[in-house]
Amino acid sequence: MSAHPLRTPPGRRAPAAALAPLLLALALALAAGPSPALARTVTDMAGRAVDIPERVERVICSGAGCLRLLTYLQAQGMAVAVDSVELRETAIETRPYGIANPQFKALPLFGELRGRDNPELIVGLDPAPQVIFKVMIAGESLDPDQLQAKTGIPVVVLEYGNLSAGRPLLDAALRLMGEVVHRAGRAEEVVALFDSWQADLAARTAGIPEDRRPWCYVGGISMKGTHGMQSTEPTYPPFRMAGARNVAHTQATEGRDQVRTGVPKEQIVAWDPEVLFLDVSSTSMGEDAGGLHELRTDPALSMLRAVRAGEVYGVLPYNSYHTNYGSIFANAYFVGKILHPGRFADVDPAATADAIYTALVGQPVFGRISRSFPGLVFARVPLR
Repeated sequence: MSAHPLRTPPGRRAPAAALAPLLLALALALAAGPSPALARTVTDMAGRAVDIPERVERVICSGAGCLRLLTYLQAQGMAVAVDSVELRETAIETRPYGIANPQFKALPLFGELRGRDNPELIVGLDPAPQVIFKVMIAGESLDPDQLQAKTGIPVVVLEYGNLSAGRPLLDAALRLMGEVVHRAGRAEEVVALFDSWQADLAARTAGIPEDRRPWCYVGGISMKGTHGMQSTEPTYPPFRMAGARNVAHTQATEGRDQVRTGVPKEQIVAWDPEVLFLDVSSTSMGEDAGGLHELRTDPALSMLRAVRAGEVYGVLPYNSYHTNYGSIFANAYFVGKILHPGRFADVDPAATADAIYTALVGQPVFGRISRSFPGLVFARVPLR
């Protein structure tokens, strides 16, 4: 029986003429680049179609908050370099994801803070990242198309979002990042955690009459540095979630999470809050500056009814290289405990904070943050 026309008999080599079409097809395939099975396309949050490898194992995170989101997804081990914020040596550290991951300080540098990337440093990284995640900062960040062109590495743009009007953006960022780094299931877990904490706080404060929701003010909110009592947030999420009325909130600030760093002192006196909260990061300004110093020495602030009644409490810093979402939730449970103790009777604020941090960054880091502000975090602030 003759051999099959497409089969070479055992012990014989295929003729060169028969191999030529196969070699040509292989050459054309190599020239065309990876097959579709080896790449995929995602649409980032700037609406850009970005081709990325099928399997992503190495990334860098550019821009404020970007590495935090990667840590929430339990994918921080994929980071092969960091920006300048992660390499700073500071006496006080208030970013839970950074505290839980000291190994970040041993990684090489790829650029400066807030998305000011250095393409030459990125190209020189070994191992090289397969994807660059980028949270954009208007007017500061390097353009993503320009960065992609200069490095030859796919750039995926994210929006950071927030816990109020920007919550859909936050969820979308987690899901997109999860899709890229193969952590889609974990992204859904984080979204569900945020949903569950918000739902629990809403249930605890449901039905509280408006006149039983105390008028509150939070001062000392940090933003690109530390500030005194005149720095506040009109849409401070812990107040909204814990059944408080924010004296700084107006219709104009509805839906906008924005820190105001120059509230006139006379306005704070006119508001005269019933309960006052101090972001303890303000105390890092020194003994002769910052919110605590002002509360103890400023004659106008000393006349506030909250100060006269001793209703002043310390809360965790939450705004450090963008929003530390775990600290916001931890603060909300503490504020609720102060304002509505009956409804938060089962809450231990420190233990709750550690449960939240463990769920998000893998470690109970509340103690390491609070030790930097002895006797102030989740406590009545001593004014004398």
